[in-house]
Amino acid sequence: MSFYPICLDLEGRPCIVVGGGRIAERKVLGLLSCSAQVTVISPELTEELLQQHAEGMIQWIDREYRRGDLEKAFLVIAATDDERTQKQVYEEAVTCNLLLNVADVPQRCNFILPATVRRGDLTISISTSGKSPALARKLRMELEKRYGSEYRELVNILGAIRPQILASCLPQSENEKLFKKLLHDDMAEWIKDKNWDIMEKHLRAVLGDRAGEDLLQKILTSLDEKRLN
Repeated sequence: MSFYPICLDLEGRPCIVVGGGRIAERKVLGLLSCSAQVTVISPELTEELLQQHAEGMIQWIDREYRRGDLEKAFLVIAATDDERTQKQVYEEAVTCNLLLNVADVPQRCNFILPATVRRGDLTISISTSGKSPALARKLRMELEKRYGSEYRELVNILGAIRPQILASCLPQSENEKLFKKLLHDDMAEWIKDKNWDIMEKHLRAVLGDRAGEDLLQKILTSLDEKRLN
């Protein structure tokens, strides 16, 4: 089976996790990191999930799953090894045409969760279409070493600049050239080494008046703050 890669906006959307163990905990934390509205259905929860519930981060239905529980869900994850429950969740999700992942049972999924590296708004995902999760995890660990926290800051800098360039109403071909010139091969290393002087020189050389003095000063002020840290 070949899966279509996609990034979902889950902010404020109702997502249900059936199960309260360690696997469910990982799924819940992943959903919360995307600002989803999470409900967990399980008679028991891990200590972490109990804490999330106590802090009001998740809703908890303290019982086994029942048919009809998925009625208002946008996305469902079955994180239980009880095959009967898996089957019931699958049947209801199919009937309601919901997004469904049954942990470690790809034949009952219409989406799968890739191994993921997150650095702020940068997301790198690896999937083997369910054929070898172990290989996906191995590649994820390699990427975690390759792409450090400096990429979080790099995305933030580029993200602040992009809308201003687009607002300058240059032809698309000119924008593409500018974005390519802006993304210097060594930018991540400059951030990692806290070499803000070179970063400033590069931004001034590439942007000039295109980004607007207000934005440029805002970015440079941010760099000044980093120089002090």
